[in-house]
Amino acid sequence: MQIKPYVQTEEDNLITLRRWFHAHPEPSGQEFETAKKIASELDKLGIPHQQIGETGIAATIRGEKPGTGKIIVLRADTDALCITDLKDVPYASENTGYCHACGHDVHIAALLGAAKVLQEKRGEFAGEVRLFFQQAEEIGDGAKHFIKAGLLEGAYRVFGGHVMPTLDSDKVAIVGGPRNASSDYFKMDVKGRSAHAATPDKGTDALYIAAQIVNNLQSIVARNTHPIDSVLVSIGKLNAGTQYNSLAEHASLEGTTRAFTPELRRRTNESVKRIAEETAKLFGGTAEVSIKHFAPPLINDSTVAAEACKIAAPILGEENILTTYDQALWADDFADLLGEVPGVYILVGTKDPAQDTQIPLHHGLFDVDEKALLTFCNLYVDFALHYMD
Repeated sequence: MQIKPYVQTEEDNLITLRRWFHAHPEPSGQEFETAKKIASELDKLGIPHQQIGETGIAATIRGEKPGTGKIIVLRADTDALCITDLKDVPYASENTGYCHACGHDVHIAALLGAAKVLQEKRGEFAGEVRLFFQQAEEIGDGAKHFIKAGLLEGAYRVFGGHVMPTLDSDKVAIVGGPRNASSDYFKMDVKGRSAHAATPDKGTDALYIAAQIVNNLQSIVARNTHPIDSVLVSIGKLNAGTQYNSLAEHASLEGTTRAFTPELRRRTNESVKRIAEETAKLFGGTAEVSIKHFAPPLINDSTVAAEACKIAAPILGEENILTTYDQALWADDFADLLGEVPGVYILVGTKDPAQDTQIPLHHGLFDVDEKALLTFCNLYVDFALHYMD
């Protein structure tokens, strides 16, 4: 690994920043102190910035070299999870019940480090680097604010990524085509008619209907989708009833759908609604279904992915760049940005090669090999410089 000297000098700063963000996690849409810290760091560097939504920040570094140059967008997400931090480390979460168990603290620190390097190098390039510190990725609500603000207008390339605990910290995965699935949320309100449990024929059991809906929804994957296609329908929450010896008059279900193409996404969501409504009707009840679209399928531009491999090679060595890697059914609203501008979303390894196992994402013990900070920061910097030169 040949981390560039202009990034190597930032190692202590990157670690300090990452640990501050790790100790101060905030949930989606409530990243107020996170945004203040980011703004403070940008102010120290003399980088102009603006608030996007309530807790997002967009910053701009303008090259001073003569010429128009290109506009390059670098993105990091900033929200944490409603998960208790279980680690016994000095930088453990100070906000009870919240934890950066998805590694967004690494993303923020790496982009702030890149901002410092690019600001120092602004005399070497023409054009503009736009830095997106994006809120609310976990609920698919952040990227759209940056799009609405017109911050992708004129952009030539967009670059982002995510830490990956299944990859060693000296490796990255850069793969063109569909990488992550769409993510949509559904809620169902099932209505029946209460009656004594001893006389079920006098009522309509909303709990029984809800159970049938849970079973029937699995037919979407098993019988309504081509066996080669990957689709997921999961129900994570079911509430029903108020009394052990009464039929439930109401039931509610919440879940998610995932798919790798827009067509499969549309068809899957339509099937969820149809099956729920018709199952409820079959048993004498009703079901009202609402669906919220969190993120579209994340599809890397193959040309940009190939370009990113060439950019990463001098840093990591070609042998440490994976150009094939399993698709993931988890989602990222970076996909919204890719829908506007050609770009690439990479996976940066965070597993310590000396360890046999690594705690997975979204676990209270999740942590990273902090060498990955240098890799991520260097990729941010060199991705921008490659197109600005």
